[in-house]
Amino acid sequence: MNKTDPGVAIVTGASSGIGHVTAKVLQNAGFRVFGTTRRAASKKSDGITMLTCDVTDDASVAKLVDEVLAEAGHIDLLVNNAGMGLLGGAEESSTAQAQALFDVNVFGVIQMINAVLPTMRRQRSGRIINLSSVQGFIPAPYFALYSSTKHAVEGYSESLDHELRPFGIRVALVEPAYTRTSFEDNLAKPDRLRDIYDTARASMNAAVRKAMEKGDTPEVVANTVLAAATDPTPKRRYAAGKMARQVSFLRRFVPASAFDKSLRKQLGLPV
Repeated sequence: MNKTDPGVAIVTGASSGIGHVTAKVLQNAGFRVFGTTRRAASKKSDGITMLTCDVTDDASVAKLVDEVLAEAGHIDLLVNNAGMGLLGGAEESSTAQAQALFDVNVFGVIQMINAVLPTMRRQRSGRIINLSSVQGFIPAPYFALYSSTKHAVEGYSESLDHELRPFGIRVALVEPAYTRTSFEDNLAKPDRLRDIYDTARASMNAAVRKAMEKGDTPEVVANTVLAAATDPTPKRRYAAGKMARQVSFLRRFVPASAFDKSLRKQLGLPV
């Protein structure tokens, strides 16, 4: 990648929300962008080439990479944005539901990366950006499974960055806080609801919706992705937005007991 020709980018989950805005920001910066969607879409969307891909399916991922290489010849940037959320008590989800969440949020990331690495290694260059969350380093109650997927992505990304540097490839994490998208409307519900959690779950749901209303715009996250994609000396983590930066700072320097108390108070949970 260079300033005049940043290269070819793949953005997963680019049909709406953060993914779509990120694809557009990258395109405006000069990238040739291929976005993915799970459902069939028009070939072009705002100038972005849209391709169908299910990140949980090996054959679908392989087909996507082959299509991009056939059209563009190389892949310089992969943005793993596709993901899903789940709000509920930890014991309210079956193992099957937990596995489905990990299939998208963790194994989908791994499959996409494994598919582009041969090309990036041959090029001796490439950048991989994984969309994490502040919940990748501060687990929130009633997001146990979602938080655990983001923790997994954080650990995987950090290890992978060490492994890939000899090949000229860097891996970075972008960590947003609350972002004004339809995320809260698309949160999966637990598949075995327990009455005992009804009140707390509803309270947490309301807190998330309220926070989303005051959250960052998708452009804040998209511009952070662009910064991570073009940084000549990339960092391992990029906090996206003021709140994410504040939470990251507090997590590192505030005593654990004080941080825990503050978190519970903000969420309306007994201290």
